[in-house]
Amino acid sequence: MTAATEPHSPAHGGTDAEARPVFATEPRILGLPASAWPRILAPIVIGVLALGLWEFAVWWNGIPQYILPGPILIAQTLVADWGTLSGSLWITLRITFTALLAAVVVGVSLAVLFTQSKWLEMSLLPYAVILQVTPIVAIAPLIIIWAGDIDLSLLICAWIVAFFPILSNTILGLNSADHNLINLFQLYGATRWQTMRHLKLPAALPYFLAGLKISGGLALIGAVVAEFVAGTGGSASGLAYRILEAGYQLKIPRVFAALIMISLSGIAIFLTTSWISHLLLRRWHESALKREN
Repeated sequence: MTAATEPHSPAHGGTDAEARPVFATEPRILGLPASAWPRILAPIVIGVLALGLWEFAVWWNGIPQYILPGPILIAQTLVADWGTLSGSLWITLRITFTALLAAVVVGVSLAVLFTQSKWLEMSLLPYAVILQVTPIVAIAPLIIIWAGDIDLSLLICAWIVAFFPILSNTILGLNSADHNLINLFQLYGATRWQTMRHLKLPAALPYFLAGLKISGGLALIGAVVAEFVAGTGGSASGLAYRILEAGYQLKIPRVFAALIMISLSGIAIFLTTSWISHLLLRRWHESALKREN
């Protein structure tokens, strides 16, 4: 083969590296791609404008702080009461994450069992649906009475709310595996558990992660709602009790400070689960692959 016909022969005596095409890379600003900054700055600008209008409306109309405090007063209260509120936040988050972990373990385990036995799915899945559609506020008092322990009852309430999205999404994912690949596994003599491990579980991962995003926020909501019902008091109180306590005392800035802590916690949980989803899917799943167009 002559030099003229060699497909990788470098032109003008250059090296292979010189002959390769060079693609322009996206510029980075403060370590982040330039295309990422609009998604970061747009909500920040809208939030700052909304807070500014809120502060102006409170000042212009002379609204008392026990009716609607301004953002500056809420921020000052958050700093001043951080010692009390941060301890309560940790109690609420501990219940939230424990309930979320229990929802993942039980939900994924049941989803695997249900896809292995249709009789088991037909027998038990309707009760999971009933558990999901029953308002947690209605059954929380009963759970508190039956459990006999405040922490356990709060955990059960939060778990009930977070459990079903994990179960239903994982079942959907396990049933969405390519049937042609399932037939191929059967052709090569793979067992049901080998097919589950090497085909169905990877196929279900995006669905499970989508359910995890939903359940993370629901676990926090369930923990807060259960705390509203259960109360408690003293140093072992969650943020919901602090909100009730501040409301009874007309300390409305503290109510808003606690609400902001709950909201920021929910945002942090969503961002964390989204980051985990991106890490696990970015190299192979269509939903996380970066497109050039």
